[in-house]
Amino acid sequence: MTVTYTARVANARFGGFSQLLLLWRGSIYKLLWRELVCFLGLYMALSAAYRFVLTEEQKRYFEKLVIYCDQYASLIPVSFVLGFYVTLVVHRWWNQYLCMPLPDALMCVVAGTVHGRDERGRLYRRTLMRYAGLSAVLILRSVSTAVFKRFPTVDHVVEAGFMTREERKKFENLNSSYNKYWVPCVWFSNLAAQARREGRIRDNSALKLLLEELTVFRGKCGMLFHYDWISVPLVYTQVVTIAVYSYFLACLIGRQFLDPAQGYEGHNLDLCVPIFTLLQFFFYAGWLKVAEQLINPFGEDDDDFETNFLIDRNFQVSMLAVDEMYDDLAMLEKDLYWDATEARAPYTAATAFLLQQPSFQGSTFDITLAKEDMQFQRLDGADGPLGEAHGDFLQRLLPVGAGMAAAGLLGRRLSLMRRKNSCVSETSTAASCACAGAPDGAAPECGCWDPLLDAGLREPEPELPVGPEMPVPGPTPEPFTTVPMPAPRGPAPPWLPSPIGEEEESLA
Repeated sequence: MTVTYTARVANARFGGFSQLLLLWRGSIYKLLWRELVCFLGLYMALSAAYRFVLTEEQKRYFEKLVIYCDQYASLIPVSFVLGFYVTLVVHRWWNQYLCMPLPDALMCVVAGTVHGRDERGRLYRRTLMRYAGLSAVLILRSVSTAVFKRFPTVDHVVEAGFMTREERKKFENLNSSYNKYWVPCVWFSNLAAQARREGRIRDNSALKLLLEELTVFRGKCGMLFHYDWISVPLVYTQVVTIAVYSYFLACLIGRQFLDPAQGYEGHNLDLCVPIFTLLQFFFYAGWLKVAEQLINPFGEDDDDFETNFLIDRNFQVSMLAVDEMYDDLAMLEKDLYWDATEARAPYTAATAFLLQQPSFQGSTFDITLAKEDMQFQRLDGADGPLGEAHGDFLQRLLPVGAGMAAAGLLGRRLSLMRRKNSCVSETSTAASCACAGAPDGAAPECGCWDPLLDAGLREPEPELPVGPEMPVPGPTPEPFTTVPMPAPRGPAPPWLPSPIGEEEESLA
């Protein structure tokens, strides 16, 4: 069973992980104590032979060998190779758990799409979920030793109730040399199509949703099969194992304590037990043991996946969801906060302090700026209101002619564009002009009327019919007939971006 210690480390406190060091089940001590005792025994045997068995000449040769092994053992990249390997194994281990076929989404879709409170409707729903559970059992007994010990043959699967005897005959009569965990998924699809023909599934959209969830479930079963088939490359595992074992084989000799009287550098102290070498062995060999335990989580180690528990849980909840809970609803009632403008669940005395904490609005809500830093600035750096930037930008984009006539035309077009883009209505503009009383056909004195612009750019307005009679069609007006402005304009109002005609004068 998986070792769970989440509740022990729910809150960070002083020495929070220290209480986990005394646990035995699933611990590193349980995994590593044999290797540690073996390493320490070999080390002590070599140390005793150096001290009590070897002659003086043999001791001098052994001391040179110790110095040589200690000098070159650091060339073995144990940390680099082992670190990448364990990272790969842990990532693979978690992905395998994410591929466990859980029926929760599928059973909800079955309960919502396969209708009928009669016995046949109940039979449809239960059989569909039994096929899903059968597919999970078949794939798990193919990859997990614990499940295989529980269901060693297909007869055990039949006796457990996941498969009927008639289904077993069809399963065994299917000629295929490959793993047939996918067969119940095909039965599921055929049964769902039959339920659609009988009207148990009311439309094609519901059938599509049901088959999509089945596809996800079947895909997870397939991924478990592929994870079991495609292992971490053997060469990588061999390299890591050889690196760790050769490093500590060199440490057996290189970390021996030598006679301080010989004056070797770094051998001024003579101890019997290599404390830091044992710690190094504990860390590196323990790291390798972690990878060894996680590389196949479908075994029977303390931290392997509880596959038999998952089979029992999934089979029970799936049958409850599609049978006893089908169309089983409580009476609809108004909730507790029906008339409340702001619904908020109550807090206990242990959590009442959370009410005093303000809600998070965003990381920038606490930033303050000075008043002068909050003023908008023009990009070109010129003085004046911010609204003039649009016209200046258009003026820079328009091409400049070679002569004065082109420059004057450019200025008049810019003025026309400003008048069209202005938010001032025709009525307010006409009322603000001092030459509003100029006769028709006469040029006003204020200069706000341009015959070229009015003749070439303004279209003549059609006359509206007066009275019940239909208007008599007349001759088509000339395309460039000069039509005076409805009302001449005077000095520009103060809310306009710039005085009208200012650009004509500057360009002329």
